Amino acid sequence: MERIVFILAGGPLPDQEFLRERVDSIRPAAILCADGGAHHAKALGLVPEAIVGDMDSLDDETARFFAGQGCRLLRHPPEKDKTDTELALTEALGMNPDAVWIFGALGRRLDHTLANLSLLACDAARGMDVRLVDPFCEAFLVRDMKILEGEPGQTVSVFPLGEAAGGIDLEGFEYPLAGAEMKAGKPYGVSNRLIASRGLIRVRRGALLVIRYFKAGVFPAGD
Repeated sequence: MERIVFILAGGPLPDQEFLRERVDSIRPAAILCADGGAHHAKALGLVPEAIVGDMDSLDDETARFFAGQGCRLLRHPPEKDKTDTELALTEALGMNPDAVWIFGALGRRLDHTLANLSLLACDAARGMDVRLVDPFCEAFLVRDMKILEGEPGQTVSVFPLGEAAGGIDLEGFEYPLAGAEMKAGKPYGVSNRLIASRGLIRVRRGALLVIRYFKAGVFPAGD
C-alpha cells in the first residue's frame, strides 16, 4: 500500500466534501497543514500531525485547539524566504512518503497558484509523486515517463515547465505526439483529451507540467 501524505494549504477549498472523500478513500499516512490550511482541517474534524508556517493566518483559538489535540505547531519566522506550503512540503518529504498530495493550492490568487505549481519542480521533490489537487483537476510534473490512468474524454493539458521540453510522446490521446518539442510562448499542448482508459506521456529533455481534469467537459465556473 502506498504511503501518501496529504498537505492542506490555505487556499480556497469550496467543496470540502471532496476532501473528506479523498481522506476516507485514500486514508493518508499523515495530514499536514500549511498555516491557514488548518481551518480546512478543523471544519472537517481532522486533526493534522503538524501545522507548519509562520502562523499569520492561524488564530490563537485554533492554534490552542489543535495543540490540545496533540498536533505539533512548527512555527517559522515571518521573515522567511520559503512559503508556508513549501515548508509543509519539506516536512512531508522528510516522512519518507511514496506520494504527496497538496489540497487548497490552486486558489484564486494567481501568484500563490504559480508559487505552488513551481514547487513541483523543486529538487527535493525530484522523482517523487507530488501533485496539486482540487475538486476539478490535478497538476503534476513529468520528467521522464508516466502512464496516466483515466477515462476517455478527460481533458489533459501539457506545458513545458521552465526550459523547452523535447522528445515528447503522447499516446492514447486525441492529438498524439511523437518526438515533439514544446517551448514557452507556444502553448499548443492545451486541451488535449484521452481517448482510452490510459495514456502515455514521455519527455526526453526537460519537464512537462500536466493538468488533468477529472470529469470530461467539466471545468470551474467561468472557464
